[in-house]
Amino acid sequence: MSEHAYSPEERAAVYRAIGERRDMRHFVGGSVAPELLARLLEAAHQAPSVGLMQPWRFIRISDRGLRQQVQGLVEDERIRTAEALGERSDEFMKLKVEGINDCAEVLVAALMDKREGYIFGRRTLPEMDLASLSCAIQNLWLAARAEGLGMGWVSLFDPQALAGLLGLPEGAKALAVLCLGPVKAFYPAPMLVLEGWAEPRPLSELLYENQWGVIR
Repeated sequence: MSEHAYSPEERAAVYRAIGERRDMRHFVGGSVAPELLARLLEAAHQAPSVGLMQPWRFIRISDRGLRQQVQGLVEDERIRTAEALGERSDEFMKLKVEGINDCAEVLVAALMDKREGYIFGRRTLPEMDLASLSCAIQNLWLAARAEGLGMGWVSLFDPQALAGLLGLPEGAKALAVLCLGPVKAFYPAPMLVLEGWAEPRPLSELLYENQWGVIR
């Protein structure tokens, strides 16, 4: 055991938060205290980022009318996604895919503009800016679970339409609509598993050694 390791109780709490994190869709309204929201966003802001570019930008949607418009964009894309799914369209339309009108807080996570000016770590992998923002979202997600709040990542929207609605500058890109707030209970397993939409694959099928596809 490394001398830098946390105590057994602290380690258990970290792994518990990871294991119990869920993509939540069912919320019970309520509110998130300003100091708690600030703490969660600070956790997101402590995420690793390539070249320390910190490409994340968060927009808090506090206007209820604007929230309704965001929800409308998601509903439009939900219908288009159903059409693209073909024979699974009816099954998909029965799924609850967002909780925008039910959650306490709505945040839009976006990539900043003028990212092309950051070369460190992105010359051959420019998508590392997206990876950095994803790390920030995961930080927020885990911190929210530790605080007893649910969070859901909604990706069903047209990025250009959302950018226009929120006044994003050219080059910026919305990546996630985040629903945050109190929940009645956390799902015992991912919702898509509970709904019979998909089954997760075990790590043993996704871990290779030395060469692609070679399972130890």
